[in-house]
Amino acid sequence: MFQKKKINILHQKEKNTHHISTILSSNEFKSILKKPNWLKVRLPSNLYKINKIKNILKNNKLHSVCEEAHCPNLSECFNNGTATFMILGSICTRKCPFCAVKKGRALMVDTDEPRKIFDVILKLNLKYVVLTSVSRDDLKDGGAEHFSKCIYTIRKKKNIKIEILVPDFRGREKIALNKINKYPPDVFNHNIENVPRLYSSVRPGANYIKSLNLLYEFKKICPNIPTKSGLMLGLGEKKNEVISVLKDLKSVGVSIITMGQYMQPSKNHLLVKKYVQPKEFIIFRNIALSLGFSKVFSGPFVRSSYHADKQYL
Repeated sequence: MFQKKKINILHQKEKNTHHISTILSSNEFKSILKKPNWLKVRLPSNLYKINKIKNILKNNKLHSVCEEAHCPNLSECFNNGTATFMILGSICTRKCPFCAVKKGRALMVDTDEPRKIFDVILKLNLKYVVLTSVSRDDLKDGGAEHFSKCIYTIRKKKNIKIEILVPDFRGREKIALNKINKYPPDVFNHNIENVPRLYSSVRPGANYIKSLNLLYEFKKICPNIPTKSGLMLGLGEKKNEVISVLKDLKSVGVSIITMGQYMQPSKNHLLVKKYVQPKEFIIFRNIALSLGFSKVFSGPFVRSSYHADKQYL
């Protein structure tokens, strides 16, 4: 288990790396790397099915992270009849420079959203659902109550598995977890995203130690529910740093890990520092398995919610 002593050690490590970390300057991002052949996305084979799901979501005023975050797996997932619902609106209160989701002042919470999601789940006959959200720093509980209401409503459908991919709740972890654990999910997911040295440029506003602690606290309360986290590679992290993060995640009880290639959503986002080769993802997978993770999904196109049902089984 992740003891308080461990938290203090990690806190000191983060404090030290904060002083020695270098904020990535614009000079480091002058050249755009050419995308390699292994990152070419195949054209969708069934546009009818994709458009059908898009229309169902649009007609119900729902959002999917597949569309909002410009996920490269959208066509494959939609063709398989799966989607990750993005609750609490489509505008994020954070300004992470790697993310394609809109930033700004968030809209009012749609209190009818749980029912709408349930109706769409029935229409699509889904058996595994992923709920994620934008960060809602404007809400006292970070949106945890809304997650709980969605889980409670979806549970009306029998034999359905629910995974939630939550934000860090920015200092309100205890309040958030108390609400979520009233109706716990089948999988609790929170992405660590990258290595602590690069947090100031990749994940400003977030805190590496607090993200680890969120995963630890949930696992402590619900020891029988799998916890999951993910990293995006290619932002300048080093191999030994990735291994260190994997060890930290294992120490807080995470059992499922995803690792994928970061791809720049637009010219206004962080540039790719490196395209990690498929063989390198295999190496990271083997390292993660050797550390004791029960499920490891590592590859260029892997995303936190990609084939989430297969990650759970």
